[in-house]
Amino acid sequence: MAGEDELKLLGTWASPWVSRVKLALHLKGLSYENVEQDLDNKSDLLLASNLVHKKVPVLIHNGKPICESVVILEYIDDAYGTVGPSFLPVDPYERAIARFWVDYIDQKLVIPWKVAFTADGEEEKTEGIKQMLAAVHTLEGALKECSKGKPFFGGDSVGYVDIALGGLLAFLQGTEELCGSKPFDIANTPLLLAWVERFTTLDAAKVALPDVSKLVEFAKMKRAQMALSIKK
Repeated sequence: MAGEDELKLLGTWASPWVSRVKLALHLKGLSYENVEQDLDNKSDLLLASNLVHKKVPVLIHNGKPICESVVILEYIDDAYGTVGPSFLPVDPYERAIARFWVDYIDQKLVIPWKVAFTADGEEEKTEGIKQMLAAVHTLEGALKECSKGKPFFGGDSVGYVDIALGGLLAFLQGTEELCGSKPFDIANTPLLLAWVERFTTLDAAKVALPDVSKLVEFAKMKRAQMALSIKK
């Protein structure tokens, strides 16, 4: 299959959703063409490939586009089931549990983080941070339950939940400077803190995740631009 395959990834370096897909591709050992996109001036290829949302990431496999990061992760796992590690468990119940926690991450961690980052007022920002930290605390319990004492949510190897949370790591690690709150610490989330250290040493993570300091500067610039546009 690999000899006939052409994989293109439409994305931006600073997108955590794109980082998820890059992680999956590198974990599977797949070669792909990274096509960097300018979201302020979207390419014809992006607009044609994602007619509904017109956003990244989009994985184009032999000319066929697949959109949305979690959909792409499952597609990669299905299309390349015999290549590299499997992301989702074989057992239907365990697969359902993994999907539940990925949805939890996107609904209960990502949304409050966005609120904390973009909030105009201190009260709104504080509430966003409070909800984000509550989600992190819940994920600490999820890691204990899912890993069963092994290194990752997926057990001995990186799985679906690891990739979904791992793609967000650079943003989460920059949260202290961007939002004034540290999501992982030894007192409240010792298991997640150890998981972060393990995950970020993976070869795939070193390639797929953006530099935290560069990302923080980029995020500050975007926040300043948003503030200016609101004033106008």
